[in-house]
Parts: sequence; C-alpha cells; structure tokens
Amino acid sequence: MNKEQRYNLCLFMFSLLCILFCQSCTMGRQKIAISCDEENDLYRVMKENNIPCIRFDSPEEAILQAKVGGGVMILAQGYPAETVKLDSALYKEVVAKELRLYIEYPESVPGYPSKGVRETHWERAVVSSDAFGPQLEKNRILMIHGGRYVEMKLDNPDVVVARVAGFDSAVYGIPETGIPVLAKVDLSSGEGGEIYISTTKLSHFVTGRYAPMEAWSEIWSLLLGWLTAENSPRELVWQPTVTPSFTRDESLPADAEVKALQRGVEWYIQSKILLSETGNAIYDKGEFPMGDRIGEMPDSLMSGNGSYGVLEGFRSQIFHDGTQPVLWWRRCDCNGEVAGAMTLAGVSLGKSDYLDVGENIGRWLFSSIMTQGERANPESDAYGLIGWNDVPHYYADLNGYDVYYGDDNARALLGMIMAASALKTDQFNQRIVDGLLANLRLSSKKGFQPDRINHSELVNNGWEVYSQSENVSYSGNFQAYIFASYLWAYKQTDFELFFERAKTGIHTMMAGYPEKWGVTGIQMDRARMLLPLAWLVRVEDTPQHRSWLYQMLEDMDQDPLTGTIPERIEDGKNNFGVGHYKLPKTNEEYGATESPIIQTDGDAGSDLLYAVNFAFLGLHEAAASTGDPLFKEAEDKLAEFLIRIQVKSALHPELDGGWFRGFDFNRWEYWASNGDAGWGAWSIESGWSQSWITMVLSLRSLGTSYWDFTHQHDMKKYFDDTILMFFKDASIVIN
Repeated sequence: MNKEQRYNLCLFMFSLLCILFCQSCTMGRQKIAISCDEENDLYRVMKENNIPCIRFDSPEEAILQAKVGGGVMILAQGYPAETVKLDSALYKEVVAKELRLYIEYPESVPGYPSKGVRETHWERAVVSSDAFGPQLEKNRILMIHGGRYVEMKLDNPDVVVARVAGFDSAVYGIPETGIPVLAKVDLSSGEGGEIYISTTKLSHFVTGRYAPMEAWSEIWSLLLGWLTAENSPRELVWQPTVTPSFTRDESLPADAEVKALQRGVEWYIQSKILLSETGNAIYDKGEFPMGDRIGEMPDSLMSGNGSYGVLEGFRSQIFHDGTQPVLWWRRCDCNGEVAGAMTLAGVSLGKSDYLDVGENIGRWLFSSIMTQGERANPESDAYGLIGWNDVPHYYADLNGYDVYYGDDNARALLGMIMAASALKTDQFNQRIVDGLLANLRLSSKKGFQPDRINHSELVNNGWEVYSQSENVSYSGNFQAYIFASYLWAYKQTDFELFFERAKTGIHTMMAGYPEKWGVTGIQMDRARMLLPLAWLVRVEDTPQHRSWLYQMLEDMDQDPLTGTIPERIEDGKNNFGVGHYKLPKTNEEYGATESPIIQTDGDAGSDLLYAVNFAFLGLHEAAASTGDPLFKEAEDKLAEFLIRIQVKSALHPELDGGWFRGFDFNRWEYWASNGDAGWGAWSIESGWSQSWITMVLSLRSLGTSYWDFTHQHDMKKYFDDTILMFFKDASIVIN
C-alpha cells in the first residue's frame, strides 16, 4: 500500500468514526414525543430550533410510542373550549415506563381534581418559586393573554396567576389567592411518577402573544431540559407575530420616516375604526358582549370614509388568538385630532383621499350631538362647547355629550384648526371660533378650567362663576393644551383675554413646578407643557419664558441610547402620581383605576399615550419657536425612536402601523404594567397617540411647524364677529 492509499484509508476510517459518533449522540438524545396538532406554536418552534421531537395526533399514541425514560408532551388542542382528557390507564403507563411527562390544560389528573375552567381578567402570571434560577427570579411577572386555566390545587407551584401590582415584579408579593399555572407533581411514590402540569395552554405563547419574550424562553428552556434529562439549557428562538418595525441598532432606510407616516395613516383604514354605514348601525345598536361598549371588529366590516366618524381605538386587552377588542366610542377629541392628522397627511403625501376622509370626519363631528343641542343654542351657557362623546346614558343617567373636558375640547379644536388649514376651507371656522371662546369664558382668573364640568353644573352655575373664580389645577394633562389653544387664538385675534388667561395659567404652573405638579405623573405634565411654553415664546419671547422651555427639556431626561422619554412618577424627594392617575398601593388596587404604566422610577417604560407623543409635538414646536438646534436634535432622536417601535405585523394588519401605549426600551418589546382601567400597555388610541405622531411626521416632511402652517389660515373675521356674543359684558372677565 503506497502513501496515498494509506492516507485515503485513514481519511475513510476517520469519517466512519465521525458518523458512528454522531449516530450514538443522536441515539442518546431521544426525540420528545409530542401530542398536538401540526400548527401548535411550541411544536413549530421546536422544529425551527432543531430540537428532536416526533408528533402524534393523540395522547395515547405519544405515550404508548415513547421509549422508556423518554420525554412526552401532551399539548392542548381545541383550546380554550376543550380541555385535555387523559384516561387513568395512560397515567399508569407513564409511571410504568418512567416517562417524563408535561401535560397542559388537563380536565383532571389522578389525585388532583379539577374545580372547572376559569378566565383571567386582571390576573397575571407570576413566578412563584426559584425553579428558573437567577434568570427568572421569584415574583417575576409574565403575561398569558386571554388565559383560561383549570383550577386545581397543586402544591409548591413554579408559576401562578394572581392579581398583582408591578412592572416586572410583584412589588407587594404574591397573594394567597394565587392559582397554580405550572407545577411539578408526583403520580406515585416510586421513580417515574414526576410530571409537570400546566393548568393553561403554555404552548400557545406565539399566537397568544405571551410576554415578555425572554421570560418565556427561560421557562421553555427549563421544561425542555427536564424532558430530555439534559442539564444544558435548550434555548428557543422565535419570531413574535407583533414586533417593532426595526431593532434598536439596525440602520434605518433613507425613506423610513416617510414610510412610517404612510403606514401610520393607513392604520386608520386597515384597522376599520373609520366607521362605515354598517359599522354605524352596529354602533347605534349599542350591544357589545364585553360591556362598556367594548367588542370585536367583525371580519366582514369594511372601512368607512369618515362620514360616520372614527372610533376611539383598540383596548389593551389581548384575546387568546392575539387579536384585541375595539373601543366602540366616538369621542370629540379623537375625531377632531384624526381629522387634522388625515388632512395634513393628504397634503404631505399628496393623497386627495386622505383629504376627503379628514373633511368627512370634521363634517360629522360638527354635526353630531356633541356639538348640537344645548351646545348650538346661543342662549345656553354651554354654547360652543363640545361634548366628550356621543353616547346617551354612557354612565348611569349621564349623557356622554353632557360632559366637558377642557383638554379634550382643546385638542379637538387644534385638530380641526389643522383640518381647516390643510383643506383651505372656511366651512369649519365659525364652529372652531365658537369652541375657543366657549372654553375661554370657563377659565378662571388664574387661567385654569376645572378638569371636568358636567352640563347640569354649568347650567346651574352659569359661565360667569367659572370665569370669576380663583380655580387652579396644577395638571399639565388637563390644562396645558387649553393654554396652547388660547395662545394660538391670541395670534389670530389680538384679543387680550386669550393672552392674559394663557400667560397667567402658565406662570402659575411654572411657579408651582415641580412641588405642586404630578397629579398625572411628572413626565406626562412636562411633555404637555412643552407646547404652550413653545408658543408663549412665539408670542412673548423673554429670557424667563425660554428658560422654562429649556428646563422642561432638561428635566425630561431623554434617554441617550434610544431617544425616548422614560416614564417617571417621582421627582427627587417629591412623591407624585397621587392624583387622578394613581399608583396601586396594594395588589387589589391593580386595575381599579387609571394608573401609570410603571410602578417605580427606574422601570424602563415609555408612555406613548400621555408623554412621548405630546413631547414629540412639543419638541417640534420648540425647535421652530427658538431656532435652537438643541430642540431639533432631541426631536430627531425621538422621531427615530418612534419610527423604530412602530408596530409591525403581517398576521394582525389591524395593528400594523400603530403605536401601542407601553414600550420597554431596555427589552425593546411592548411591555409595561397593564393596570390602567381601559387604556393599558397594549392600547392604541386613534387620537392622542396615533394622530399627533403622524401629524408631526407630516409637519417634518413639509418642513414647517403647526404654528406656521395653521396661521396662514385667517379666522380673524370670525372672531371679530363673535367675541361680543360670548362676552356681552366684557368687563365681567377683563376687570
């Protein structure tokens, strides 16, 4: 045998040894036997991650075909309607073959009787043991969206469902009422009797959008490691069905901002919250299965053209199939804001159909019950105001249109000012002017409106009582955009009362900063105050007015890595967040009222409903009013953040292009405390969030500001003809 032949023989023998070694490793790593349907999330993800497994159609097949000492998973099929039914003889087979069994959503287990199926409401999943090591500590909070679970008594569970307060951790501990979700139990006293029971369908984690992602990866790592009798973790990686549009670090395409605007506006159409005639009939019927006008969007429903207004948006709840319920409310603020966003996008993107939709929404709003009735009667103290929503008896005997929030009025009017300016039409001018003057005469000598006024109180008191009061409300959330609307109107009219009330209110707010602020959370108020401070500089540019604007920017503490505005509740030693939007002080208070999306400062949450969205507009206007690149740089960073975290989903087109309220900028995932009653972490508001974000993107595209764009639209004549009608005795409010 020559040298070359010897070399080839050695090479052949080495290759053969490698093959035999690989075969022995494969034989040592038995495949996990799984009973499930082919579309089960866990089964698909295990195959994608090359984890050895073999699927069977029934639990019987999986258990009988499994090798002695092997791992078996009985995954729920027909969830949530059907629980898993397993004959007692099969449990005996599990013990006899010393199988490692994971079973989920079982009807019953020998020795562990079921008390029936329950549905989660405010409960969240909580890690209740040290089984997952330092990666997933005890008290860690998880979300099993739309969860149903079989109630059974399981000792020493690793995960429970319970009503707990907190962002990442149950800050007040786990209540004794926690119901087991995942536990290891013994079927016999001998070997081979240990099994894992999940009382819900944990394998539904992709479809059900369970969160946060890294936590569920840790749970599956433990379970798969146990099933395969291996100590090494079996990490799973998967693609969520709803994700941010871009990662934290990837380079953005040159057209990313334009595409974000296009998708943000198209969201209104593909989400179908623009009501059609059929949708309007559903709305008027008022019968919704979840109560409080909350229901699903029928698949057959088509998007409208704005002629029947726009719904409020998507509620934060997520169903077991990953969809979300719709808030079947038509609110004044949302409709006015969306009218402005759609028409401005029509100008920015050159889309006449957007202009038409925005115009239709405006016409609907100004002909709806929210602007009619007493609000259209010149002899009424409510004349010119806009009711909160259009639902009769929305709460007890109180009609939605007989409730007036000054802030909602202001934002509705600012939206309609934009719509009139973009359309270059005077058809809305008189109603806008009426609305601004109606709100002005409800502001106190200090410049503040009551946070809310009911129609009956207004009629009983008369508008003069409010105008002559000394009322003060240190809430940027409720007051800032009222100030801003007055400053805008003053530029149009030179009517001193607009400026006097706005300036007095702003000065009072800033004199109380920060100690008296925080009825809604300190960052929310800072973000809101940016706009009136920016416009105050437009009207009266003084060193003090500029210094306040710079102070808001500095104190918001923009995150240098992501560009977002971190949510904050406290400021230094001052404990804020104690007013309208309360922090839960106990587990029982979680979900009981409107509340922030974080529990303590340091939680990495961004709030796109109350802070980030309004900061975006405020920074844009501040950059234009001061000409200082510092504000432009902050605005650009925030714009990039918003572009990156815009919702992307092929499976859920109704969500694609939207912006959820809560975002965890450390995890880069949609995650936050979901305790706010109605508008939690996964809500999408058609007005507040979506409208102002897209409006600012349009303004950036056009290279202009709200102030400059809208003041080209002259309404002075309408003001001159109307002021005396509202203030027949001007000395009442001027002196």
